[in-house]
Amino acid sequence: MNSGAGGAGLLDEVTAVRLAETFKALSDPSRVRIVSLLVDAELCVHDLATALDMSQSAVSHQLRSLRDLRLVRWRREGRQIFYTLDDDHVCQLFRLGLEHVLHNGRESYQGGNHLEGRVIEARE
Repeated sequence: MNSGAGGAGLLDEVTAVRLAETFKALSDPSRVRIVSLLVDAELCVHDLATALDMSQSAVSHQLRSLRDLRLVRWRREGRQIFYTLDDDHVCQLFRLGLEHVLHNGRESYQGGNHLEGRVIEARE
């Protein structure tokens, strides 16, 4: 049974797998940071790599994963390729996840110590 968009009920297997793959793609901090940059702008690999302090090769690898799951799309302009979020659903998913993480402040996060001391800021 497929409950449809926003409905309650058991998801069919195919839909559950696709949704799990989407969340899996967003389970990598580098990919989440790429999405955070693409919320507000269309950027090329060079600009993403510079902003993230990562190699262009590493950024391209992460973009491939996001592209495969249709979370980002690209367009070519001459020799450069520009990336943006695939649609507003991806932006909403990111913003809701960020809102959830920031809800009640940092101290409510019960995850690993690897985040200790880091400040997470919401982008307006």
